[in-house]
Amino acid sequence: MSINTVGIIGAGTMGNGIAQACAVCGLNVVMVDINEAAVAKGVASVAGSLERLIKKEKITSAERDAALARIKGSTSYEDLKSAQLVIEAATENYDLKVKILKQIDAIVPPEVIVASNTSSISITKLAAVTSRAERFIGMHFFNPVPMMALVEIIRGLQTSDETHDAVQAMAKALGKTPITVRNAPGFVVNRILVPMINEAFFVLAEGLATAQDIDAGMKLGCNQPIGPLALADMVGLDVCLAVMEVYLSEFGDSKYRPCPLLKEMVAAGRLGRKSGRGVYQY
Repeated sequence: MSINTVGIIGAGTMGNGIAQACAVCGLNVVMVDINEAAVAKGVASVAGSLERLIKKEKITSAERDAALARIKGSTSYEDLKSAQLVIEAATENYDLKVKILKQIDAIVPPEVIVASNTSSISITKLAAVTSRAERFIGMHFFNPVPMMALVEIIRGLQTSDETHDAVQAMAKALGKTPITVRNAPGFVVNRILVPMINEAFFVLAEGLATAQDIDAGMKLGCNQPIGPLALADMVGLDVCLAVMEVYLSEFGDSKYRPCPLLKEMVAAGRLGRKSGRGVYQY
């Protein structure tokens, strides 16, 4: 199946990032959100991001204009009918995603592939609420989408080879490097990353080193661009805690128990950059 038009549900950070990546590579995009203000904000974010790329001489003004012309903002799911692939990029909430997926399922033709940009929710479970489980798949993009090369392609138990191959080819057409993952809590990257962040909190709580020295050690010793504690502040400490709690519940293994210091900081409202204070002050 060739994919020329991509529908995206959600014009927030992930949704507009995916829209930009698609439009820059020549795909038509229909970006849907709940109201005109949310859609306009998403399109404005893409325009601002493209403007920064012009200043860095990565693209020309003509390329920016062409990319923006390929993005249609909408508040109607009816506009998704022209898409060959629809990507749900809403908030990481199971009930919300189910509601959206049922709406998509009722409107788009049966041959359309539907993907979720979830970072933790079971693809098998989400596929089961649709009438197209074999044409349902996970496409986990990483933030910021235009800059990050990776896409995790997650196969549910029901996902067909044809669906996987079409989505893999589309990810490569966006200039991304896809990796194929079986459905399991946290998939691959977050399964390794979030427990590492959690361990950094244990090291901090035990007073082995300061936050600055822990981060410096991992940056300089492991060649990471950002230390795990600074990264936790960027992701959101509440998000890190929620993911660890999912792992503990799903795997039933005590190695995934969240660090008490992480839990305490979340309880205190120190969530990281978004609240102005986490491990560090912003």
